[in-house]
Amino acid sequence: MLVYCPRPQVALGCGGLGEMIKMRKWGIVALGVALGGCASASSDITPAYVSPVMYQAYTCQQLAQEAQAVSTRAASLSGVQDSKRTNDGLATAAAVVIFWPAAFFVGGDKQTAAELAQMKGQMVAIEQESNMKRCGIQFQGPRPPGT
Repeated sequence: MLVYCPRPQVALGCGGLGEMIKMRKWGIVALGVALGGCASASSDITPAYVSPVMYQAYTCQQLAQEAQAVSTRAASLSGVQDSKRTNDGLATAAAVVIFWPAAFFVGGDKQTAAELAQMKGQMVAIEQESNMKRCGIQFQGPRPPGT
């Protein structure tokens, strides 16, 4: 459908500058909504509280075995979480630049993030119980936020 524009010098259509500002505002709102659903970086996820009491009956050897298992699972979840973050970032970029329905593919991170927070909490609890029993178990790497 062709529309007659009394001002042909306006390349953006008959709406002119007001229409362009309105579209820009909608674009900013859409970007904000899309970014709000992005997955968190694994390093930004804080540990869930896990009581060290659950490890009270463990020996130092059992604590070391549990520490290894929990550490391995946390590392795996961190990789999955960071991958989700990257994929969400790409989907957001596609939504903003190319095709707005791509915003529906920005999935967020609730389940993996919750499990990672639990694993981080278990790491803290194991370390606390290890300190109480003087086992010397200490996890490597940066300290999780909140510890």
